[in-house]
Amino acid sequence: MSCGDKIRIAIVVSEFNYDVTRVMEEKAIDHARFLGAEVSLVARSPGTFDTPFIVSRLLATHSEVDAVAVLGAVIKGDTKHDEVVAHQAARKLLDLSIEYGKPVTLGIIGPGASRLEAIERAEEYARRAVESAVKLARRSKELSGEC
Repeated sequence: MSCGDKIRIAIVVSEFNYDVTRVMEEKAIDHARFLGAEVSLVARSPGTFDTPFIVSRLLATHSEVDAVAVLGAVIKGDTKHDEVVAHQAARKLLDLSIEYGKPVTLGIIGPGASRLEAIERAEEYARRAVESAVKLARRSKELSGEC
């Protein structure tokens, strides 16, 4: 790949709290185009906790993907379940990034967010995840001598 080639990203979107993540998906795709990146694949997982499995399968089977942006919304409930979900997903996503040598960025709202806060943060978190994915993919190529 030459430096002029587009960065190809995949987006993994949690279906849980889809009223929030649907907006995130749309904004992420728009922002990738704005940055000159190609969204080569959008994959969905049932929930945020499940995103590492989808990312793992995606990276194992789609070598053309330069980076993955993960989008989800973990809404605060009456227990600390939101903390477990968000922390475990974030930890495993980082592990997968290191394991596969490709950026996996975190666009997960929460833990501790109310539904209203999640709606308010949806666009910002989606844009940041995509922007980080594109920047890290470019820098990875520079460091590996591909650029």
